[in-house]
Parts: sequence; structure tokens; C-alpha cells
Amino acid sequence: MVKGLLGRKVGMTQVYDDSGRAIPVTVIEAGPCHVLQVRTPERDGYEAVQLGFLDKKRPAADRPRSRSSQSRRSERGHVTSRLNSKRAKRRQSAGVQVVPKAECEPQRFVRELRGAAAGVEVGQVVTVGQLADVKAVDVVGVSKGRGYTGVMKRHNFRGQRASHGVKKAHRQPGSMGMSASPSRSFKGERRAGQYGNARVTSRNLAVVRVDEQRNLLLVRGAVPGPNGGFVIVKETNKVG
Repeated sequence: MVKGLLGRKVGMTQVYDDSGRAIPVTVIEAGPCHVLQVRTPERDGYEAVQLGFLDKKRPAADRPRSRSSQSRRSERGHVTSRLNSKRAKRRQSAGVQVVPKAECEPQRFVRELRGAAAGVEVGQVVTVGQLADVKAVDVVGVSKGRGYTGVMKRHNFRGQRASHGVKKAHRQPGSMGMSASPSRSFKGERRAGQYGNARVTSRNLAVVRVDEQRNLLLVRGAVPGPNGGFVIVKETNKVG
């Protein structure tokens, strides 16, 4: 099985090694994760394990669902076979084989990890203990969204001179056009625009400590996203 977990970023701190050096680390609450589905080449065309992290709240019985944080009936049907629906009764009476379900609560964060799925069963609970012998991991998250920003903040342009002749244009990029040939601007050049709120992968972060009792994983360095943001942790495939 591919070694990986879902979790969320707790924050940054520092720990000390045996020689007394301070190591900057990011604390990640990794797991426990429920195995919701197992993808197979025969049925799906590829191998993967679908994991879920954190239970969703159920709406109150006396009123309908009012928030996106509350689970829908379709989400409950994805993880449990105990829904008394007409469709389930018709399939049962027709003798259709029921697909195994995880029999857990709907999960807030659901992602698939591509790779070999041998030895993994639906309903299994994966903990951070599987990363105890892993030396380095890749962490995937969504970076902080900073909105529409200019070129100085987005691309580290130095701006215009603060001297005579530059009037109210100190933070502008300056002339970026072409000459008569080709008389246009090329695509992909650095301009003002959306900054952040993008999928970012931090590669080859060293695993400093694994706390199985509290489901905590400490990795060296920074991890993309804000505190409390969801992340995907996978054993790195980077060599060297």
C-alpha cells in the first residue's frame, strides 16, 4: 500500500535534537483516516485508496440540513449501507450484490492516493503509525489566498524610482510592451493577478517525530496553507 494520510496543519514550532540544535518543524494532525473505497484496475482502470478524515456533523432529526458542514443523505449513502431507501430495497430484492461500505460517518476531507492497494480493505482505519519508519514525506496543501495583487507583491518587482520624473507610478511594473515586431505581448509573462489559493506540494520534508498517541506528525520546515488547513501527506518518491 502507498504510505499516506490525510490531516490538517496545526502550526509551526521548534524541537531540539540530541545535540541541542533547534529544528523548525510543522505539526500536522495526521489521521486517523477511514478507508472509504479501494480502486482496482479491473473495475476502475487504476489502483488507488480513497481516504476520509474527520467526521461530518449530522443535521438534527427535526429540521433539514442547513449548513454545508452538515452531511447530506448522499454522503451518508457513500459510507454506509444502512440507509432504508427504496432503491436499496429494490436492489436487494433483485439479488444485486451490495458493494462493501466503510460503515462510518461521512467525512469532511476525502481524497484518493494513487498506488498499490494490496492488503487494504474498505472500513480499515489508517493511523500515523504507518509513517513511523518513513524518513521523508511530500505534503500537499492549498496556499494562503492573498487576492488580486500587484507585481511587486506577486513577483517581487522593484517598482519605479522614487525620484524626479516618476509621478504616482512608483509601484507600477513599467513598460512591458513589444516593438513593432511582433507588436504584441506574449502569454505567460508576469503581471498583476490572483496570488495564492493554489495547490502547492512541499517535497522531501524530513520526518522529525511521530506521536501515535496524539496522532501528530512533525516534519522539518514549512507546509503550505494556513493553520487548520487540510493537507495530504505521502511518502516521498524523490531520490537524493
